[in-house]
Amino acid sequence: MDLRWLEWAKQIQAISQNGLAYSKDIYDLERFEQLRELSIEILNEYSDVEPAVIRELFASETGYATPKVDIRGVIVKEDQVLLVREKTDGGWALPGGWADIGLSPKEIVVKEVEEEAGLKVAPVRLLGVLDKKFHHHPPSPYHVYKIFILCEAVSGEAASGIETSEVGYFAEDQLPELSLERNTPEQIRRLLQMVRNQETESLLD
Repeated sequence: MDLRWLEWAKQIQAISQNGLAYSKDIYDLERFEQLRELSIEILNEYSDVEPAVIRELFASETGYATPKVDIRGVIVKEDQVLLVREKTDGGWALPGGWADIGLSPKEIVVKEVEEEAGLKVAPVRLLGVLDKKFHHHPPSPYHVYKIFILCEAVSGEAASGIETSEVGYFAEDQLPELSLERNTPEQIRRLLQMVRNQETESLLD
């Protein structure tokens, strides 16, 4: 499917948001607001999402437009990776979520793993920083950077949380149906290979 319209809508939204943040001229502000409305119309035309929802989720931020950051913990035991089953879509994912203001990436991954998988972990090293647009994720209205951090379990027992229904360890060749919004099979296999081979260079893609 050709999704250039989605990339165009995101770029128009970013231009309008930046213009509304920094422009002083009243006429320029009106034009940037028109651009924002155009981006909403494009998403509404090519998706089933209501304009009010698009406005709230896609076009309500202020200030300079920047990518969102998704942080995932990679915990490996006996060459198997820890995955959690997401309640929202029923797919499996590395534990993690959106970055929170005021917390470092290491603090976020510790918090998210405990909330979603019941384990207290210690971050070991950065495995990779990936741009979502270069990987086989479903279309998204956001431009997302994904950060993967290798963690070591230090205490606790694997258990589901408020946002997850199951927790389990899986071998590379026995991965369950994944939540592709959050991670892809190729990403998990590459991360496992990095851990197995003790590669020191982080992925940057």
